[in-house]
Amino acid sequence: MAITSALVLFAIFWFLFLFIALPIKLETQSDRGLRLEGTPGSAPEVTHLRRKFFWVTVATLVLWIPTCAIIISGVISVDDFDLFRRFGPDSR
Repeated sequence: MAITSALVLFAIFWFLFLFIALPIKLETQSDRGLRLEGTPGSAPEVTHLRRKFFWVTVATLVLWIPTCAIIISGVISVDDFDLFRRFGPDSR
């Protein structure tokens, strides 16, 4: 696995976890009763982004490190996902 592949895998995991974590503990303007004129009641008031970024990074590392280790060790390879044996050594 190249460095670029590892960074792309990290970014995919990080953004996946971020989109999962964004709505957690989100307080809207309607929840707080402080709705500003001209904004929808569902507009976020308190997002806790620093805390979410920290926990998203921790969760990403917990999943990314073993995934990279499995890919580098060769336990799972592309050939394991080739259901029709198109990419094997005898696929001329």
